[in-house]
Amino acid sequence: MRAIWKGAIAFGLVNVPVKVYSATEDHDISLHQVHNADGGRIRYQRRCEVCSKIIDYSDIDKAFEDEGRTVVLSKDELKSIPAENSHEIEVVQFVPSEQLEPMMFEKSYYLEPDSKSPKAYVLLRRALEDTDRVAIVQFALREKTRLGALRIKDEVLVLQSLLWPDEVRDASFPALDTSIRISAQEREMSAALVESMAADFEPEHFTDDYQVQFRKLIDAKLEKGDSLDTDETFGAEAGEGGNGEVIDLMEALKRSLERKRGGGKPAASEDADADDAGTGESADSPGGKAPAKAGAKTAGTRTTSARTAAAKSSETKTAAAKPAAKATTTRARKGA
Repeated sequence: MRAIWKGAIAFGLVNVPVKVYSATEDHDISLHQVHNADGGRIRYQRRCEVCSKIIDYSDIDKAFEDEGRTVVLSKDELKSIPAENSHEIEVVQFVPSEQLEPMMFEKSYYLEPDSKSPKAYVLLRRALEDTDRVAIVQFALREKTRLGALRIKDEVLVLQSLLWPDEVRDASFPALDTSIRISAQEREMSAALVESMAADFEPEHFTDDYQVQFRKLIDAKLEKGDSLDTDETFGAEAGEGGNGEVIDLMEALKRSLERKRGGGKPAASEDADADDAGTGESADSPGGKAPAKAGAKTAGTRTTSARTAAAKSSETKTAAAKPAAKATTTRARKGA
């Protein structure tokens, strides 16, 4: 890693020299644009709209427009701003970590000791460990004054830049003002579903599927060129996803629980039970008293038994009335 900034943490009268490194990186595959007719690379040019010349970066300044007036700011003028010249990460207070709003977190940086003796660095780290608090700091980086949180990760001090309060938008959604009735059974069922999916978060078990499939597409394109068949490349993976169909909430909760308990998709008979459960007292009917966890299975068992009995009765009647049809059905089943 290459240090992007050098400075010092001001911890009261204690000075902790540090080097700053980006703690995160983008793993996305990089692409560039080409002309689809001949494959020629598309490049963007910095062309001045007054003289029509292509301008080098060294000849570019920044400007601000205000009511038709343009203020041009040179690089030297921007560097003259006092906050820009500060290389100090000033600790302003120590707060409980739970008071930080996760939405405010922006980017993370590792801080490496930058002195012959890392004693001051270790002292600050121990202070954070002993008090179980996070240091709120202010610093300037890349032409911007920033708010940050200083915490510990794997024995290393981590600086996380925070958005300013006015950079976080207020959430105002009229739909949430509507009065919604959630039944006790729906809450119990949803809680049971949450419990069935509960686990410790282990990020290494998750994969960026898009990038994996993107790499697969590139490799297939390199191998087969323009004769690439994307359906053959991705098979059943292509076109999968939700269809946006609005379904009954309780039914969705029931099926979700059945899938989690069964370790996969519910059996066909269970699906049919859910679709045909219109007789008797179902778990989500107004008078239903079935427990959240066992109600679905009990109702399903009763419905299955009733249908099985009805089916046997129907088969008996059909056999008596249409023996030829029964024989045909028997032969068809044996052939299958």
